Amino acid sequence: MNTELGEKLTRLTDQISTIIVGKRPQIRDCVACLLAGGHLLIEDVPGVGKTTLAHALSVSLGLRFSRVQFTADLMPTDLIGVSVYERARESFVFHPGPVFAQVLLADEINRAGPRTQSALLEAMEEQQVTADGETRELPRPFFVIATQNPSDQLGTYALPESQLDRFLMCITLGYPDRASERELLTGLDRRDAVQQLRAVMTPADLIEAQRAVLAVHASGALLDYLQSLIAATRSGAWFAEGLSPRAGIAVLRAAKAHALLDQRDHVAPDDIQAILVQTAAHRLVPLPGAGRGRAEQVRSMIEATPLP
Repeated sequence: MNTELGEKLTRLTDQISTIIVGKRPQIRDCVACLLAGGHLLIEDVPGVGKTTLAHALSVSLGLRFSRVQFTADLMPTDLIGVSVYERARESFVFHPGPVFAQVLLADEINRAGPRTQSALLEAMEEQQVTADGETRELPRPFFVIATQNPSDQLGTYALPESQLDRFLMCITLGYPDRASERELLTGLDRRDAVQQLRAVMTPADLIEAQRAVLAVHASGALLDYLQSLIAATRSGAWFAEGLSPRAGIAVLRAAKAHALLDQRDHVAPDDIQAILVQTAAHRLVPLPGAGRGRAEQVRSMIEATPLP
């Protein structure tokens, strides 16, 4: 692995950790998701730093940032853009929406209706949008960070499985520990702190890192282990519905990104275990009456699956 690239990735994680204090594992997950070329879903209560994390990441990478507050009356055109007739040109001119950014924060995505939620699908999957019958490419790199409130809160619409599957990872930030919260209480306002950040990587560096992820080696034994875990999700012993082949590929990409952050050129079983909950749990359907959450089920499944 390129030593200089490894140092830049370390500086990136370190810098974001000065803003989102006490959450280094979650920050590493966020960076790994971006390196793997995926999109991130953050599910948590309001006020724990989801928006600040997205903003700090975009500033640290020198990427163009856009934020959309999803509400019940948000329309797909509010996200993608709209053509407006301009008298001077005597024609319709397309005005791009906020989706034409490199980092798009879809804030509280499950407060919008299904039509608007689905408007993100093409952008996330194809890196393009179609408006007025014309296909328009999105900037590269393109990374969606969506946040959602717990589904039991008022005014929320559950994301369909097809859209959940478009997110490479789903993480939770959670409340800070006591020491980290004291730092938040006595330190500089986080929004002001973000404004003082400087980019530690360029978009070109990010694209190089994403290519480096593809070059990380996965041995035959490692792939056997991954396939054993995938088979366990489909066995009916842990979940009603298991992981799809596309989900298996996503887990491997995330594990490669995790290995790259540790400056290794090969995937280890520890990498699979470290990212499996974040990449798999939101795609799985629990057994009726399982009595515990999907994340706990995945952890139990990992413990029950022999190592290579």
